Amino acid sequence: MRKYLVGMAAVCALALPAAAQEQINLSIGTGGTGGVYYPLGGGIANVLSKYVPGMQATAEVTGGSVDNLKLIGTGKPYIGLSMADAGQDAYRGEGKFKGAKVPLRTLLVAYPNRMHVVTVEGTGINTMKDLKGKRVSTGSPGSATEVMAFRVIEAAGLDRDRDMRRERLGVAESVNAVKDRKIDAFFWVGGLPTAAITDLAATPGVKIKLIDHADTVPAMNKKYGNLYTEDVIPKTTYPGMTADNKQATVWNIIVANENLSDQAAYNIVKTIFEKRDELIQVHKEAANFKLENQRPAASPIPFHPGAIRYFKEKGVKAF
Repeated sequence: MRKYLVGMAAVCALALPAAAQEQINLSIGTGGTGGVYYPLGGGIANVLSKYVPGMQATAEVTGGSVDNLKLIGTGKPYIGLSMADAGQDAYRGEGKFKGAKVPLRTLLVAYPNRMHVVTVEGTGINTMKDLKGKRVSTGSPGSATEVMAFRVIEAAGLDRDRDMRRERLGVAESVNAVKDRKIDAFFWVGGLPTAAITDLAATPGVKIKLIDHADTVPAMNKKYGNLYTEDVIPKTTYPGMTADNKQATVWNIIVANENLSDQAAYNIVKTIFEKRDELIQVHKEAANFKLENQRPAASPIPFHPGAIRYFKEKGVKAF
C-alpha cells in the first residue's frame, strides 16, 4: 500500500533537507494529445519535478476528466485536470460515478473550458437543430467532453441516440474524421486555441464553422447547478472564423484525492503559481491561473487544506 499512497513519511520529508528526502512519484492525469490538458499537464509535471525537492511528476495521456477522476479515486498518487461538472459528478457519486463517490479536494481553479461544436462548410449544419440525422462525435469515452456534450444536446431539444449517428472520438480523431468526411460535426470542450482545431481550420480547402449554442446554458444550469456560463470564442481564435461563436463555458479545476497531505498539496499549488510564467510558455491558458479566481464558490468540490494555506498566505480573502 505504501508504494501507491503519498504516505505521511514521504510528505513530511518535504520539509527536510534534500539529502534526507524520500522520493514522491506523482502522476498527473491529463487528456488526449490534441487538446490542452496534455501539454499543460506536461508543463506542470516539469515544474513540479524541477522545483519541488523529492518530487518526480509525470504527465499521463488519458481519456480526459472522467478517466482522471477515476485514477484519483484509486488512492494512488495522482492529481488531475478536470472540468468542474465532471468533478461534481465524481464528488457526489452521480452520472458516470453513480454509486462510486471519489473523495476529491480542489487544488486550484485553472482556466475556462469552451465548448466547441465544430463542423465545416458543405455539411448543411448551421444550427444545433441541423445536427439531426448527421454523423456526430460527442467525445471520447472517459472524457468530460462527452458529459457536457450530452447536456448541450439535451438542452437543445435533441436526443443523443435517436437524432444523430453518434461516434465517440477524441479531438484529434474527430478532426481526422471530418477531413475524411466520415463525420459531419463534433463536440469538443477545451482551452483556446485547441491545436487539433487550429489544424482543421488551417487545412486547405476546408472552411471551419462553429455552431452557436449559448442559449442552452439556462436549461443546463437549471438541471445541473450553476456550472455553466454563456461565453464566446472570439473570431480571431481559429483561421476562417467570420464571427464570434456564442457558446457554453465551464471552468477547469485541478484536483487530488483527499489523502494527499497538506504539505504536498501546498507545495504543488505554490509551485504552480510561482512558476506560472514557465507554464504560460507551454500554453497561454496558464495565464488564467489567477489568485482572484480561487474562491470556495468557484469549485463544486471543497478546497484542499494545503491549497487554502497557500491562498491565505497570498492574501486571498475568500478563505
